[in-house]
Amino acid sequence: MMNNNRRLEILVGLFMIAGFVAFAFLAIKVSGLTTLNNSDTYQVFADFTNIGDLKVRAPVTVAGVTIGRVSSIILDPKTYEARVTLEIENNTKNIPTDSTANIFTAGLLGSNYISITPGFSDVFLKSGDTIENTNQAMILQNIVGQLMYNLNKKE
Repeated sequence: MMNNNRRLEILVGLFMIAGFVAFAFLAIKVSGLTTLNNSDTYQVFADFTNIGDLKVRAPVTVAGVTIGRVSSIILDPKTYEARVTLEIENNTKNIPTDSTANIFTAGLLGSNYISITPGFSDVFLKSGDTIENTNQAMILQNIVGQLMYNLNKKE
């Protein structure tokens, strides 16, 4: 009888340890800490007038496929624009120079990310290049404010 209780306690303990390991693995995967390392990426820059709630480590996508991450965001002291550094995977070397970088929101209240819409140029972005065509983030509060203003204006 005592031996069965001991065996059950050991099995429950092993099950709990396996659960904690699975939870830690899931937390690391979801946080995006292990998705890219700097050795297999190149840097591209984009300047935005408003980045909304864009954060470092936000995904960079093309056609919904993640091809990189935001590695830094700084304020340009001359233009007062946000200069965003994108770490793009080396296997995505064919982004045309006339591409457009857009800041979108994942869902209604989700986090922001950058989506690159490829252009038609035969020249491709290299490390250190800047994406010239950018569209700022759509700020939900601004849109609601404009809607309310327009509704009040009609009355």
